[in-house]
Amino acid sequence: MKKEYATLRRQPFLTPIWLAALAAVVVVSFTVWLWGTATSTTVVLVRHAEKQLNAGEDPSLTAAGEARAALLARMFGDRGGLGRLDAIYVSPTRRSNETAAPLAARLKIAVTVGPEDEPKKLARRVLREHQGGRVLIVGHSNTVPAMVEALSGTGPAAPIEDEEYGTMYIVTVPRVGHASVLRLNY
Repeated sequence: MKKEYATLRRQPFLTPIWLAALAAVVVVSFTVWLWGTATSTTVVLVRHAEKQLNAGEDPSLTAAGEARAALLARMFGDRGGLGRLDAIYVSPTRRSNETAAPLAARLKIAVTVGPEDEPKKLARRVLREHQGGRVLIVGHSNTVPAMVEALSGTGPAAPIEDEEYGTMYIVTVPRVGHASVLRLNY
């Protein structure tokens, strides 16, 4: 006659403890990795500054426009510290280049000319090339809202009127989660 307890197999006592400890190490490692790589890309979008009216197809800035460009350089022109811009993108127009020129000179960085009529393509490029960085994009009254929409993934942004030059959008695109949009005047 065989005894019933003789067929039972003994399980090591510490196996559940070791498995729980291993699972905890994996979870903590994943959390630390996720936290370390969960950076946000910040994109500041502005329309070019005031342009000369009836001055041809590609006009220059007015005196008020030059003052606005200087204000932009003072706002974002800190060469050191946490708020330093990594890149500046402009459309191929003279007024966009003149708006960004004082800031680019102050930061000593080159201005990149981006496609004017393809906001989604430029948004993908900025997020790919400057992940976790800070970028300024100088566009137009019709391209800035489209760029905000492409970056944030939300519905259409409020349009910029023809006389409105001081609108600024700050779009924060996290690697994990939803983008946030802040609209203000400068």
